Amino acid sequence: MTCAELANVSVSALIVLCAGVFVVTYHRKAAWRSTPVGWYLMTFAGAIGGLGLYTVLITITGTDGAPAAILRLIRTALLLVVAVLLVQATRMVLRVQRRKETADADSSSSPASPAA
Repeated sequence: MTCAELANVSVSALIVLCAGVFVVTYHRKAAWRSTPVGWYLMTFAGAIGGLGLYTVLITITGTDGAPAAILRLIRTALLLVVAVLLVQATRMVLRVQRRKETADADSSSSPASPAA
C-alpha cells in the first residue's frame, strides 16, 4: 500500500469513526426525529460515514470482483442521498430567507410608535 493509499484509508476510517460518534451522540441526546434539520443532520452524517466506509472496504477488498461491484452500487446510492440532501439544504435555506425577508418587510412597513 502506498503512502497516498494509506493516508486515504486512514482519513476515511476517521470519517467513519467521527460520523458514528455523531450519529450515536445525536440520537441519544437530541429529539432529532421531530425536526427536518434533525433528520437532515442524521442522514447526512450517515451518508458521509457510509462513503468513508466504502473507501475503507474497497481498499481492503480490491477493485475487482463481486464485492467491489456491490460496494460501487452502495456508493452510487450514497452519492444520490448526498445529492438529495444538498437539494433539501438549499430548499431549507431559501425557505428561511423568505421568512426573514417577509418578517423584515412587515417590521419596516408597520407604523412607528409615537415618541414619549
